[in-house]
Amino acid sequence: MNELHSVTGTGARLGSDEARALIGQFSSVMQAIRAEVAKVVIGQGEVVEHLLITLLVGGHCLITGMPGTAKTLLVRTLAGALGLSFKRIQFTPDLMPTDVTGTDIVEEEAGSGRRVWSFVPGPVFANVLLADEINRTPPKTQSALLEAMQERSVTVRGHVHMLEPPFFVLATQNPIELEGTYPLPEAQLDRFLFNVILDHLGVEEELAVLERFTTRVDVPEVHPCTEATQLLRFQWLVRQVPVAAEVSRYAVELVRATRPEDPLAPEVVRSYVRFGASVRATMFLLLAAKARALLQARYHVTAADVAGLALPVLRHRVLTNYQAESHGKSVDDVLRSLLAERGAGSRAA
Repeated sequence: MNELHSVTGTGARLGSDEARALIGQFSSVMQAIRAEVAKVVIGQGEVVEHLLITLLVGGHCLITGMPGTAKTLLVRTLAGALGLSFKRIQFTPDLMPTDVTGTDIVEEEAGSGRRVWSFVPGPVFANVLLADEINRTPPKTQSALLEAMQERSVTVRGHVHMLEPPFFVLATQNPIELEGTYPLPEAQLDRFLFNVILDHLGVEEELAVLERFTTRVDVPEVHPCTEATQLLRFQWLVRQVPVAAEVSRYAVELVRATRPEDPLAPEVVRSYVRFGASVRATMFLLLAAKARALLQARYHVTAADVAGLALPVLRHRVLTNYQAESHGKSVDDVLRSLLAERGAGSRAA
């Protein structure tokens, strides 16, 4: 960690020798991770990019899709390529909060025979946590992740247990209309950087899946391409990407325009939105735009980066009203109309 501190200290700058070397490592490692994931997962390039941005920002990602769209396979494969500790929780209606966080148990102390409390860590104590089908458990158990996702800690019987960085929750969920699912609490939804929609593959990609997985029994082996300390250095690097004042203002105005009571809100928002996005959405949107720029080998953020990530950052933070439902307007429809009205074309330079 001393090496990490020397690079991420307050005196470091993007143009320093250490940062220059880190930029070279960043490009090669990201390419290697993509290549390892592509061994197993066919297509879904945009989703993979969103997951990489999540890791580089230090956030969490919610992956929404129908059963059989390889949500779990994608997360498990990415975790293997990262070289980080990985645990999986299958969320079910009878899952308890302590099954996620861990619990204190009474044990007999060796030698003295006294009974003492001992903490048994739950599966949340990992670098990458796959919360599989997170909306199949009631809100009481879902809320067990709130502290871990925000404070990177777990409190049991008044004792705070810190999680080892980096820590990511990559959660999968089935569409809420399916039977046996529960809506995620708004407070938990807001802690996810992205809500990514995993759609069905195209015809050629689906044929490639058949060719790869119906002719062999074993899954291709995935090799780790990075480790925890290097990933923390990459997170620092992302934050050094400069953003022009005009681009920052565009991000702020875009998020403020999702709030129906704000003067910047267009008619489509005032008509169809009940609650807009918070300041946390603006922060996440700009951080994600920095990571997107760096992944594309650019060292400055454009308004196009901000607009290009608006849907996955905002779709789970904007709540539509009954009028939107009666008119058949989804959250994505409203956001696309908003983006068209506040387009980034003139600001993308």
